[in-house]
Amino acid sequence: MGKVVGAAILAHVPTIMLPQDVRFDLNEGKEITLVPGLKRLRAEVMETLDYDTVVVLDSHWATTVEFVITAQAERSGLFTSEELPRGMSQIPYAFKGDPELANAVANYDEKNGTWVTPISDPHLPIFYATVNLWHYLGRGLDKRWVSMSVCQTATTDDFLRAGRALGEAIRDSDRNVLLLASGALSHTFYKLRDLRKHEASDPKHIYSAEAREADLERIEWMKAGDHKRILDTMPEFKKFKPEANFSHWLTMAGATGEEANTAKGVMYSEYENSIGTGQVHIYFPEPEGGFPLPKDVTLSRDDSTEVGAA
Repeated sequence: MGKVVGAAILAHVPTIMLPQDVRFDLNEGKEITLVPGLKRLRAEVMETLDYDTVVVLDSHWATTVEFVITAQAERSGLFTSEELPRGMSQIPYAFKGDPELANAVANYDEKNGTWVTPISDPHLPIFYATVNLWHYLGRGLDKRWVSMSVCQTATTDDFLRAGRALGEAIRDSDRNVLLLASGALSHTFYKLRDLRKHEASDPKHIYSAEAREADLERIEWMKAGDHKRILDTMPEFKKFKPEANFSHWLTMAGATGEEANTAKGVMYSEYENSIGTGQVHIYFPEPEGGFPLPKDVTLSRDDSTEVGAA
């Protein structure tokens, strides 16, 4: 029987890939806490935890008619970002995949009222929400890494359903799995002519005071293990445009029991700004007795009930 042995919501912002002197220049002469946070997470978790596979819930990988999960035996190449090639250019990556786990997820999608398709095409694009985290957390550790997309037509409930399918596949495997929800909290950028005034990490630069307060509330709930309250208040949080509709966190929640999950989050960075958006690293260690299993429900694909809907 497999299980989730750890979970995290992690920032993947391009800034972490810039040279240190450039990061210092952008941040009033000091380091952003996201970088030492990832280094500490590697030392304390990635290099010590007993896990077989990392599943990245990639908020930058947008699909349209289904969720997609990578099913290659291995992936390697050089990554240059179409969004910010100046800061992310020809970054090497090379890691094993987990075709067995990826293909297993598709066995549980219909039961959970969703669509998840494994794709093993070697030319499938990769995105920096995966590459940047692997760069810090995966290099040299010889672990399997898999990415799962965001379906851009999905609702809150759809993200939870996809997470349940992932969680069931993990449960019925022989894998110890680490889930990384790769993405931000509130996610509104400043306009081009203004954003260079707001590149420092101080939260005073978050796009609005209301967005900052909404982020800080959810960080406190994560630290307290109150995942139910985050789920219950999704309609309110959507007003602040969480990255990819908060799909990365919601899919992770679906795989770990949703409101039944009371795992308390450990901060691995400060709450920081990135040109208006809210960024943080929070790790959820496996609680005593393990993470709750995903909800065992059978849903039709046309069931329109949405968790947390207004």
